[in-house]
Amino acid sequence: MPWHTARVLSIRDETASAKTFRFALDQPVPHLAGQHYIVRLTAPDGYTASRSYSVASPPDGSAEIELTVERLEGGEVSTFLHDVVEPGDELEVRGPIGGWFVWEGATPATLLGGGSGVVPLMAMLRLARATNRSQLLRLVVSVRSPHDLYYRDEIQGPETTVVYTRDADSSSRRAPGRLTAADVVPALLPEATAYVCGSSGFADAASDVLMAAGVPVEHIRVERFGPTGPGADQAAGAGA
Repeated sequence: MPWHTARVLSIRDETASAKTFRFALDQPVPHLAGQHYIVRLTAPDGYTASRSYSVASPPDGSAEIELTVERLEGGEVSTFLHDVVEPGDELEVRGPIGGWFVWEGATPATLLGGGSGVVPLMAMLRLARATNRSQLLRLVVSVRSPHDLYYRDEIQGPETTVVYTRDADSSSRRAPGRLTAADVVPALLPEATAYVCGSSGFADAASDVLMAAGVPVEHIRVERFGPTGPGADQAAGAGA
């Protein structure tokens, strides 16, 4: 799989610690909702650092992609992207990668995302809306507070539910607390595949909730992220 040159078109804030970078690739490279790209940085002395970031944009046949990156102290790539990179800069990327945690938009899907784990699920939600197939998909997002919610303007509507675990939005009819079966059951579509993405702890808890709600384990697909080593970023939406 070759490396591609990706030019930064724009950068926008999602939260105080997360930004979305829109890139123009040197050629169109089709991707599926749920896949990720590796971003590689090369220092003048030849030292390289690379991390994986999920694609947030839906498949649209263009040569542009969006990657949402959480800034983590000590993360080699995420701090560089947040603190140094500007529109017009060029980086190296390789992908798209992944063939199991993907949704092609033709079958029912229930999506459970924890924190930055919502990033690949956002590509799925955007695909459903772009193809007028929102009836096939339901998304439940678990975050600590409204300030931690990615894609605030888009995660609203009949397909989505937001669960706050620490501080709830003033309009929320649910008290803050961990994800429960009561949050998930309304999002379980008949014959749906469940996609779970988040930290290892969230992935385990969400999978347990799904199974308790009657979802067969073979219908659950899990994408975990977590620290990859000293000074490293994180996988999935946060960087690897």
